[in-house]
Amino acid sequence: MAALTASELERYLHEHIPLSRAMAVEVVSTGLDGVWLRAPLAPNINHRDTVFGGSASALAILAAWSLLHQRLRAEGLDSRLVIQRNTMEYEQPIAGAFQARSALLEPQQWSQFTRMLARKGKARIAVASVLSDEHGAAAGRLVGEFVALG
Repeated sequence: MAALTASELERYLHEHIPLSRAMAVEVVSTGLDGVWLRAPLAPNINHRDTVFGGSASALAILAAWSLLHQRLRAEGLDSRLVIQRNTMEYEQPIAGAFQARSALLEPQQWSQFTRMLARKGKARIAVASVLSDEHGAAAGRLVGEFVALG
């Protein structure tokens, strides 16, 4: 099964994770090495006219989850994918559109992750997402541990 295109992934997120639609999340690009998501300020604004922390965290989690969803799909591995834990560091407020780019924290662990999923029906892996403003200035970082259940 092939990975989804950016427009297919965006449609999938909006249909299956309604928060992504409410946040007006856009899939900028997607691949097996990373997913790049973007969202506007207006539906994600807080009382200080900056991005609400929950929206920033949600975009970072969505980017990380989407990367794993894409990789599992590309390998034909049907599983339920959930986040088990995460840490989010906020480095500076964002006063406009914002974006998150995800990547495997340790790419060399992918083969072990897929073997464990196939053998035991359950596997864990860590993904990082870098949060930035619309100009690419770093604004935060998420590290999330995800569990795939076969």
